Amino acid sequence: QVQLVESGGGLVQPGGSLTLSCEASGNILRINTMGWYRQAPGKQRQLVARITGGGVTHYADSVKGRFTVSRDNAKNTVHLQMNSLKPEDTAVYYCNANLVRLGALYEYMYWGQGTQVTVSS
Repeated sequence: QVQLVESGGGLVQPGGSLTLSCEASGNILRINTMGWYRQAPGKQRQLVARITGGGVTHYADSVKGRFTVSRDNAKNTVHLQMNSLKPEDTAVYYCNANLVRLGALYEYMYWGQGTQVTVSS
């Protein structure tokens, strides 16, 4: 069993900041890429940011310079620091991890349950 549990969502005013966190737990051998996706109402789920086990990051153009993704490999956690938030950042944010379970040969993709972020005055 593997679980990804997110925390940190909520309501924030435009220009404000939020930090999302996600912890992976269970029978995990190795976590490769971790990241964050988001899905706004009526839209497809889209990549926000991801980070490899070695710390290489990738961001969607819409969040570059405002969001920062980081991870703590010892704690199997990934964070998303979101600054200068805009109303268009409103969405459900999902944690994602590509990992290898104990006893498995291949990596699989796992998702968290999602956390709502609402940017509104």
